[in-house]
Amino acid sequence: MLKIGQFIYPWGSGHYSRMMRLNEVLGDYIKEKFVVHFSSKDHVYQKLLEKFPNQKDQIHKILMPTPIDGKLGPSILLSMLNFLLPVSKNPPLVKQVTSYLIQERKLYDKEKFDLVINDGDMGSNIIAKNRNVPSLFITNQFRPKLYKSRSYFYPAVNYISKQIGKASKIIVADSPPPYTLCEYNLNFTKEIKDKVSYVGHFTNGKNIEKGITSDLEKLIENSEFGYWMRTGNKSTNDGTGKRYEQIFNQNEMKNEKRIISHARSDPNIDYVLGKDGKKYTVSDALDKKIDWIQIDIGFLTEQQKETVLNLTKYAVVNGSHTVMGEILGGKAKPIIGIPVYDEHTNNIKWADDKKLGVLAVRTKQVIEAISKIKNNYNKFEENLVDFSKNFVPNGAENTAKITAEILEEKK
Repeated sequence: MLKIGQFIYPWGSGHYSRMMRLNEVLGDYIKEKFVVHFSSKDHVYQKLLEKFPNQKDQIHKILMPTPIDGKLGPSILLSMLNFLLPVSKNPPLVKQVTSYLIQERKLYDKEKFDLVINDGDMGSNIIAKNRNVPSLFITNQFRPKLYKSRSYFYPAVNYISKQIGKASKIIVADSPPPYTLCEYNLNFTKEIKDKVSYVGHFTNGKNIEKGITSDLEKLIENSEFGYWMRTGNKSTNDGTGKRYEQIFNQNEMKNEKRIISHARSDPNIDYVLGKDGKKYTVSDALDKKIDWIQIDIGFLTEQQKETVLNLTKYAVVNGSHTVMGEILGGKAKPIIGIPVYDEHTNNIKWADDKKLGVLAVRTKQVIEAISKIKNNYNKFEENLVDFSKNFVPNGAENTAKITAEILEEKK
């Protein structure tokens, strides 16, 4: 039986969602029997245990180094201090790297993988190359342009890109140029361009079966609103929420309807704020026909999310590559991007340059962005239609096909 190792970087949710989408279709392309071993840590490791309760012996906890959380996303200062010093219960980064590579080497030696797929975990690339194991590296970054971090991070960026380049094949989870949303995060060197394949976005191609219309869906019918997304790990999610609250407190937002998705499975979050300043449950707001201004939802069902995205005028995001692909390409809706770190800034800047959305760093800029989109909506729609037509959604299927071809060549 073939053995495939999947190493999933645990920062954020995009790496995990891509790999799970890939796993759904691998069996359609690999004709021999195969088994997958997963490796990650923290919330991704827990998600894997929950998703595959009968495969615990194939799920491995590997302590991959990640940035240190700050109040508004990853803390650059604390992460730099952690390079040589213990910070927030994290051993020095040098020690972390050594330890996690030892763990991965032991796993390689034990399982004898026929192929490995690394989403964000560059250390596995190094081991795979040293052991002559074919490897795919799935990414939307290579040598990102830096803003907040400035030039002192370039040596680290160059080092990381060299390790990424050790993969047998680099899989870009995006549409081919000139429709590559993550273009400003790539900047590939001449040496590795032959390894690069633009496979498309890893979207969920399943049709959502329409069930009973929920009270939330009924409440937002015939309303003009913006969809404000809180995504990412805890610090990124919380930091995004604080920024949103600052924006909502502005006078210009008093009559701007919005739905806030918190990406947290907690029903206590759910409430409706009426223009009367009172809070209601979703059902009460519907029954009493409340003139609402804000709806907070912990976790939208797939059907609810589909309805919200179909009805929203615009979406406010932090610049997550996965989310932006879903909204710009899948739904052809303009975005307002409030970045947390440089990767986000690059994605949003690209969308802004292509007139698919607006980059907004400060509170005033977000208010201006809402007006800009509303006043020029036809032009944004025109550009989004072109982008959407050239949007490649089947990245998972294309990656599965490449995986199968590599395994076939290895025989």
